[in-house]
Amino acid sequence: MSSSLLHPSSQLPPAVALQQSQKAPGILANSTGAISSSVFQSLLSAPETPELWTIYENLLLSCLRTRDDESAHSCLARLVNRFGNDNERIIALMGLLKEASANDAATLDAILKEYEQILQDNPTNIPVLKRRVALLRSIGRISESVSALVSLLDISPTDAESWAELADLYYSQGLYPQTIFALEEVLVLQPNAWNVHARLGEVLFVSATSSDNAGQLAEALKRFSRSIELCDGYLRGYYGLKLTTRQLLGNARKVTPSQANSDGFSVPDSATVSKLDEVATEKLTEIVRRSSAGERGWQGYDKAEIQAARELLEKSTDTVIR
Repeated sequence: MSSSLLHPSSQLPPAVALQQSQKAPGILANSTGAISSSVFQSLLSAPETPELWTIYENLLLSCLRTRDDESAHSCLARLVNRFGNDNERIIALMGLLKEASANDAATLDAILKEYEQILQDNPTNIPVLKRRVALLRSIGRISESVSALVSLLDISPTDAESWAELADLYYSQGLYPQTIFALEEVLVLQPNAWNVHARLGEVLFVSATSSDNAGQLAEALKRFSRSIELCDGYLRGYYGLKLTTRQLLGNARKVTPSQANSDGFSVPDSATVSKLDEVATEKLTEIVRRSSAGERGWQGYDKAEIQAARELLEKSTDTVIR
């Protein structure tokens, strides 16, 4: 089986999820885990492994993304047969399949009421709490989704995924201070998450440019630098670093090294910012060139991000020529 089946479907590109879904019938036919509840068949079948159930769940999610409802239900049936109908995670997956099959708003409202009834009986059912948050967001009830997430975090304050989702909800409403706070909570729990450092840098950059806040630009520079320190090939980190250095160099008269953010981190001098700009330019150029050429080991980048990086580099070149 493909190793990608051990990764959450949401982290996979659409093309990979489609490939997984297309292979689902064959995978299900060749695996025997929990097809039957018979104790005799269980003894005769291949031994169970944690990876098997991870594969079934991820395969289920990939099938839902590609509307292969039959294979999705087959995956769920095996999971139910193994873990039972009252398992919290299984209950959430059953709800997810209902959501995917819903054809109108009334059906979604009915599913939402089912979640609320489940939570009345078990208020700490985290998987169902998360499904409720996702469903509220999908039907446009953003304020209720935020309130539900805040309540979830009161129960489980160390849930980094929920903090990240809350940050995304806040950002969608233009609430930058709240977004920054939520992302900082993610980093308290996952300090080496280079993508979160870069995301925090992006939010700080947007907030800084909309309010002319030099301190936030300094913090954005710090976050992007930390991101690429943790992951040398992270395109979004270099892209953000390039944007921030351009902004700082373009506002050289307005921004001075004495200006600092709330943590006391000052904007570096112009020479340091210029060197960081050169580093970002060099690495972005390499990523664009080698990825576009299809070189081995450089093919995992998103095409839209590569195009955005190419346009940023071209714009920077035009500015230098002028």
